[in-house]
Amino acid sequence: MTDALRVGNCSGFYGDRISAMREMLEGGPLDVLTGDYLAELTMLILGRDKAKDPTLGYAKTFLRQLEECLGLAIDKGVQIVSNAGGQNPAGLAAAIHDLSERLGLGATVAYVDGDDVTARAADLGLPESLAANAYLGAFGIAEGVRSGANVVISGRVTDASVIIGPAIARFGWGREDYDALAGATVAGHIIECGTQATGGNFAFFTEIADLLHPGFPIAEIRADGSSVITKHPGTAGAVTVDTVTAQLLYEIGAQRYYGPDVTTRLDSIRLSQEGPDRVLVDGITGEAPPATLKVSCNALGGYRNQVAMVLTGLDIDAKADLARRGFEQALKTQPAQLDWELTKTAVADADTEEGASAKLIVTARDKDPKVVGRAFSNAGVEIALASYPGFHSMTPPADATAYGVFTPGFIPQESVEHRVTLPDGTQQSIDAPGSYLTETAIDVPAIAPAPGGETVRAPLGRVAGARSGDKGGSANIGLWARDDAGFSWLASTLTTDKVRELLPEAADLTIHRTVFPNLRAVNFLIEDLLGEGVAYQARFDPQAKGLGEWLRSRYLDIPRSLLPQEGH
Repeated sequence: MTDALRVGNCSGFYGDRISAMREMLEGGPLDVLTGDYLAELTMLILGRDKAKDPTLGYAKTFLRQLEECLGLAIDKGVQIVSNAGGQNPAGLAAAIHDLSERLGLGATVAYVDGDDVTARAADLGLPESLAANAYLGAFGIAEGVRSGANVVISGRVTDASVIIGPAIARFGWGREDYDALAGATVAGHIIECGTQATGGNFAFFTEIADLLHPGFPIAEIRADGSSVITKHPGTAGAVTVDTVTAQLLYEIGAQRYYGPDVTTRLDSIRLSQEGPDRVLVDGITGEAPPATLKVSCNALGGYRNQVAMVLTGLDIDAKADLARRGFEQALKTQPAQLDWELTKTAVADADTEEGASAKLIVTARDKDPKVVGRAFSNAGVEIALASYPGFHSMTPPADATAYGVFTPGFIPQESVEHRVTLPDGTQQSIDAPGSYLTETAIDVPAIAPAPGGETVRAPLGRVAGARSGDKGGSANIGLWARDDAGFSWLASTLTTDKVRELLPEAADLTIHRTVFPNLRAVNFLIEDLLGEGVAYQARFDPQAKGLGEWLRSRYLDIPRSLLPQEGH
């Protein structure tokens, strides 16, 4: 073992590249291989799986990966740590044990649970839920790693905890080693989304020579919590200050990044290119954790259905109005919620029919599946010959489908029974931190004056990168500039009012803006843009994945001095 703990990642979500576990194990030396399989939507999916079959509720693809790779991991001395236990870590642990016996490997398994508070939701002041899971910290995982288990799995922990836990076990950090814990949190946040740190979903993707099969990231974590982000040699993609910055800005809020073990000051992070595909992450400070744990409350919100109609050629608005009035009149029962969205993509004098067409989508939601079932979609059929010229639909008549709603909750840290079951069957309780954060004001950083001179009307993306995503019913957009002058202009120009102007659907929503000078970045958190969460599907892009790219495509008056020169 080296002085640094070498932690690789092989999954950023449930459904990620299934060959990645083998690729990471065969690609070079590792101490630990982690995988993140959980998201708010995933917890709802797994909750429904467990409701149908109590033996399920975990990420089944993880078990398929282990069938191929568990023996290889044991041979190489690599511990596997994952939150693939989802809603049923004990069930997954039993399945891994059976798999190991069948393969003759004798693997040992530890698992962490206690996050499931569904049965106690009412007593804890939480809404009634199909699944209510608290975000646990990393100290239970650390005990599992310290036991020497070949595989350590958990239920709902913070995404970074599967990386923090092995570092706690290696370096013996205690509850008040805040800077070290914060450093490992940042390393975990960077690598837990897999190839998003190595060029995937990267704003300047055209600058990366090979992005067809990018390598998964590795964090070399040091005893002080600093780390180097890298990847296996010879793999595609890239690890640069820009790719790491992009991932740091993913799904964040303000300067304080709250976790169950530590509050990480994101405004303290420093990044520097240490060498090819090696980025040093240091300077990170931590504070005591908050006194509460966040809880992911997922419930079935009702049923939904959707009809999409195509409008072609002239008089698009008039055609949409006629379709809407005719459709609503054809409905036998009005749904509880009916939303209309007209997307005008048609261009004048188009040389293709598709180029001359727009799309009109009507979405219905109701508690009664019959109201938004075939009776709803049949309304689109009924008016087919009695509406605007050229009427046709992109969606055949269909039954309603259930949708979920996400509600965040907060409960005292002491109210969960965080525990780890070790390979010998003994259980160990994990105490709550005990010392908690006292909020203090954070100074607003001074920003250098923006460059002046001649301006050019150009897309924001010519001078700024972006990464966006979902945070419950809200969305975040993190933007960064690539030099100091660009950052001064970005921070001075991109106010909350400017974002409302550029993103009209956010015009009436609350927007929080945070500036991160160390990262040359500005982050915006837009409340309620995603309605009641991803499963609610409130908008065209329900997870806000493309929101940052839309913002980058909007035109502003940009100083000519900031724009890349031709050929660069």
